Amino acid sequence: MTAAVKPAPLITADTRSFWDACARGVLTYQRCAACGHVQFPARPFCTVCRAAGPVEERSAGVGAIHSHTTVHRAPTPAFKDDVPYVVALVDLDEGFRLMANLRDCPPAEVRIGLRIRVIFEPLAGGGALPQVRPLE
Repeated sequence: MTAAVKPAPLITADTRSFWDACARGVLTYQRCAACGHVQFPARPFCTVCRAAGPVEERSAGVGAIHSHTTVHRAPTPAFKDDVPYVVALVDLDEGFRLMANLRDCPPAEVRIGLRIRVIFEPLAGGGALPQVRPLE
């Protein structure tokens, strides 16, 4: 029997530069050159003023947990060995929100406002996935 494989991210023309940056251990987001709006995920236009070509910027990868949930039941067999795990909505200091798994923190110790740092976990097929852990 073959082991279940976790799904890989869907890479599109709009998100390719983000995933390429993740593979290098860099978290990116976009800022509109016309109005200054910060957005994530990447899009070909500003979601506020509709200006074309928002500029990609590098995040320091530091923020705070906005919300979280603990997963006790694996959504697919590929995640069976991971439960329980925490999925967190994280507000990055640059002004955008990221959903990621929280690592190196027991579920009972997670709290709103917990300061975090982005880390990158290698993907089986290459590249890396941004995850978070408590800021040390």
